[in-house]
Amino acid sequence: MTRWLAISNRENSDVVLERNVWGVPKRSINAISRVRPGDTVLVYVGQKVVDKEVLPPAVTGAFAVTSGVYEDASWIFTPPAKLGDEIFPLRIRLKPLTVFDPPVAFKPLIPDLAFITNKTMWSGHIRGQAMREIPEEDYRRIVDAGRREGR
Repeated sequence: MTRWLAISNRENSDVVLERNVWGVPKRSINAISRVRPGDTVLVYVGQKVVDKEVLPPAVTGAFAVTSGVYEDASWIFTPPAKLGDEIFPLRIRLKPLTVFDPPVAFKPLIPDLAFITNKTMWSGHIRGQAMREIPEEDYRRIVDAGRREGR
């Protein structure tokens, strides 16, 4: 079983929660084609400013992968401005394991996450990717943080 971090925005995290599906652009075929049923996905959302309030980077939930990769051209995801009219057609079906409400703050976890080797420029380990494999111990740290905070 492989653990994955799906890098998203808050709008698309809501789609994951509502529809139990994750999608990536075609340029991310190499990453998503390695995902298998039984793998686990944590959904990471970046920082967002809403009405002058800063919502920090966070993890919104843990999901089990229940399908192989399939292609679907329906418009359900909201692309970031830099991706234009991307529809994220390469998709996998998911089953919720744990939904963190409120989401687990990501920045306090950075010192203890093994996949982030540059702790000061940590966003470089996430930026520009749709998803990435993470070590088992990092997956456990994030899920345990959610449990400790009563989610």
